[in-house]
Amino acid sequence: MIRSQICDLLGIRFPVFQGGMAWIADGKLAAAVSEGGGLGIIASGNAPASYVREQIHEAKKRTDKPFGVNIMLMSPYAQEVAEVAAQEHVAVVTTGAGNSSRFMKMWESAGIKVIPVVASVALARLMQRTGAAALIAEGGESGGHIGELSTMVLVPQVADAVNIPVIAAGGIADGRGLAAALMLGGCGVQMGTRFLSAQECTISPVYREKILKAGDLCTMVTGRRLGHPVRSLRTPFAREYLKEEYGGASDESLEKLGTGALRKAVVDGDAMKGCFLAGQSAAMVKRVQPAAEIVREVTDEAETILRGAAKWVQ
Repeated sequence: MIRSQICDLLGIRFPVFQGGMAWIADGKLAAAVSEGGGLGIIASGNAPASYVREQIHEAKKRTDKPFGVNIMLMSPYAQEVAEVAAQEHVAVVTTGAGNSSRFMKMWESAGIKVIPVVASVALARLMQRTGAAALIAEGGESGGHIGELSTMVLVPQVADAVNIPVIAAGGIADGRGLAAALMLGGCGVQMGTRFLSAQECTISPVYREKILKAGDLCTMVTGRRLGHPVRSLRTPFAREYLKEEYGGASDESLEKLGTGALRKAVVDGDAMKGCFLAGQSAAMVKRVQPAAEIVREVTDEAETILRGAAKWVQ
């Protein structure tokens, strides 16, 4: 069985996290992943604190296993959501899009393990100094907001720079990715795109179908001009946004164009105006499965690969 120090730290069976995907990762999905032995994560996105509390309660109804909440620190509700996480004593908080240091003491007092998402060595070192229990090193292959470095080069550099556990993310969708992450110095993986095919994931049928039919060149990156690049599927919306981005459109008009686009994909299934976030691993997602089955399949495959790795050593 695949087991690492992150399992002992968090009280989970397998070193597999489910990514905190805004509008997607709710209490139902998080609970299903946690019940399957991984770490399910509820995404707060730009949602108000009342929604996050509701999803935490939903997860608690479905599982007594540890689960987490992802907090986007740029959200206007970040302060309130941070407080809700502390009040509800969730096991883990993962953070992104900002510096979580102002909340660390509150979360520590509530017994929460804080695991920031980082895209550089400098940020990894800063987060360790502020008291992070572990880190998620996320490469640019991932869906949603991305950094510049790929997972292959980011993970070993972060692992060398800190002395806390490192979780690899970005471009990982199967046991080969988990095995590789362990060899790169990580102690587990976070997957987002793979869990879009989970039976418990409530995305629109249009979204799911696009993921299942995705090819190797299915994604593109927009938003670089504004300083926050985002990876999504190649859709009419993404192509139009890229055209406007480098066609002289103002920052304000670009912000307006993107407002509500993710909801249109996740909830409405709007193939023309929706922004379908996905990582480069989308082409590796082939079928709908229970979340627990995904967790077990990934870890079983990684175990088989690692047990056979000695064949390369003469």
